[in-house]
Amino acid sequence: MADASYVPTLHIDVYGTIGIICGLKAGRVADYLASLEPIAAEFPLYIEGPVDADEKPRQIELLAAIRRELRAKGSRVKIVADEWCNTYEDVVVDFTNAQSCDMVQIKTPDLGGIQNTIEAVLYCRNHGMEAYQGGTCNETEISARTCVHAAVAARAERLLAKPGMGFDEGFMIVRNEMERV
Repeated sequence: MADASYVPTLHIDVYGTIGIICGLKAGRVADYLASLEPIAAEFPLYIEGPVDADEKPRQIELLAAIRRELRAKGSRVKIVADEWCNTYEDVVVDFTNAQSCDMVQIKTPDLGGIQNTIEAVLYCRNHGMEAYQGGTCNETEISARTCVHAAVAARAERLLAKPGMGFDEGFMIVRNEMERV
């Protein structure tokens, strides 16, 4: 039996499929996401990529509308932006300043140098946005370990288990490096 203090966060990447099912209608997406909250029970629920629009301004607009609808319903479901968050400008200026989501994925390899990732995480934290230091499955063990140091130093709320598409190896590389830090 798990310790009562163990309350995992449920973070589910839906790759825009809810938006497809709901015809990219923010209200319908928000209704569906709010209906998941009782199922998640006491566990915080984050939905990554509920919609996938064909251009960045539309993506920001849809995510912001969904977020507003969820808050109006009193829902605690949180939205994570992933698609169209590819550069420092996308992450900090466009998605964070628009407050279009609750958490934004910062794709370490796409931002260039590790200093850009650190600056993006710090910007998010300083502007009320949760930072998810993500990346790709194509990274190396060395880049994964480097990302751990950046995430710990900048205090990202979440860090992708990487490298690879499996779970065990990436999780252990990241977890072991966190323990060393």
